[in-house]
Amino acid sequence: MTTHPVMPAPVHYSPQNGHFELTESTRIHATGTALSVADHLAKALRPATGFALSIDESDNADAGTPNTIALTIGTTALPSPGYLLTVDESRVELRADDAAHLFTAVQSLRQLLPTAIEATTVQAGPWLIPGAEISDYPRFVYRGAMLDVARHFFAVADVKRYLDRMALLKLNVLHLHLTDDQGWRLHIDSWPDLTALGATTAVGGGSGGFYSKADYTEIVEYAASRFITVVPEIDVPGHTNAALAAYPELNADGAAPAPYTGIEVGFSSLSIDKEVTYQLLDDVFREVSELTPGPYLHLGGDESLATSDEDYLEFIRRATRIAASHGKTLIGWHEMGRSRDLPEGTIGQYWSFVTPRDDADKRVASFIEQGGRMIMSPADAIYLDMKYASEEALGLEWADGPTTLHDAYHWDPAAIVVGVTDDHILGIEAPVWTETIDNLRDLDYMAFPRIVAAAEIAWSPREGHDWAGFTQRLADWSPRLDAAHINYNRVSDVNWPAPADPK
Repeated sequence: MTTHPVMPAPVHYSPQNGHFELTESTRIHATGTALSVADHLAKALRPATGFALSIDESDNADAGTPNTIALTIGTTALPSPGYLLTVDESRVELRADDAAHLFTAVQSLRQLLPTAIEATTVQAGPWLIPGAEISDYPRFVYRGAMLDVARHFFAVADVKRYLDRMALLKLNVLHLHLTDDQGWRLHIDSWPDLTALGATTAVGGGSGGFYSKADYTEIVEYAASRFITVVPEIDVPGHTNAALAAYPELNADGAAPAPYTGIEVGFSSLSIDKEVTYQLLDDVFREVSELTPGPYLHLGGDESLATSDEDYLEFIRRATRIAASHGKTLIGWHEMGRSRDLPEGTIGQYWSFVTPRDDADKRVASFIEQGGRMIMSPADAIYLDMKYASEEALGLEWADGPTTLHDAYHWDPAAIVVGVTDDHILGIEAPVWTETIDNLRDLDYMAFPRIVAAAEIAWSPREGHDWAGFTQRLADWSPRLDAAHINYNRVSDVNWPAPADPK
């Protein structure tokens, strides 16, 4: 059984004798592109330790200087890009193939420290790091989480805190579901009523909200500082009641529907036949693409039940070409695989079940046959908004009932659709839909600990998955969550220690 403290489990972990003690005189050494990662490390360690942790960026620093944490970017000779981490009594050395993987090495180092390192006020030491040798690299390059800010709006500060939680788990993509029937959450200069009118509602009649362009840029830049790519989703042609209410001309009959605050789906659709629809898409995709430095743009395309098959296929043909013209790689929910006319390389996102139904496997095959890859998000395993248990107040149960931590850990992305292997899979993503969630504390509770299982599936080699070891590490990890003030569900799958005393 695996007993190390690192989440997600590394490819190789070897405990070594002794320990390194972080002290007031410890320095961090880095040069070039490693400096930003060193700065992040120092900022992460200073609040709890109270230490200065100066950064030495001299080019001629002695590689053997003791009491140093050395960060280096250079070849690791691993099978794919990753990192090496070595801790002995005199030094800590982190080496990675690039800055992004050096950042993941920092997260492993952070987890080797006592859990009090997560506190935001000075704590008592000593700050001992156990001797270890780690060689590590991810199974999938895309390791994502999705946050639905359309059904309930989350302020910039809350999104940043969620990004911090993602970074600790080596997740590197935040998919923002920005538009839906209940609200349009990103300001578009050329269509201002999308937010002036379309952002004023939320599930249950809340006040809604939206991101200005400056807000969205703040989120994107904060994510980038943690090597996380933001993927914006503009969900069309369905899930569009907020847009239809803001601009009546987008409706087939020219009449605006009432704002919507319920949770049912599949009743709305942009007018497929009107040219104004495609002008809207061109303007929105252009402005969103200009704000988003990452390579991806998500078009949704799911649950378009109010659109005929013929109209849906025509819409997808036109909409995907407009989106691709703005220089982005497109992503769509797996229903878009109904089209055999997608731009080459379009990525599908699978949201059906661990055992596919409703021809979902055929939709997956369509993306791959058209030169694309898949993001796997089976609803009955990785939708973090599903109830943990039927008696829980938060969450829904439509994905075949509650989703336990055991469910979240016991599935394999390459064992869902016959013929779809790791080579066809870009990565995995754990969505949170927010019908019943409207604050960060509840978001944390629904995500943790299942998001830790998702991170391990995305990062760790399949052959290393170990339920007994995982649940023991999770129990050992819980004081870290307590110290970081991350709310979590103490699920029955884990033999949790007694809750930590509040500080």
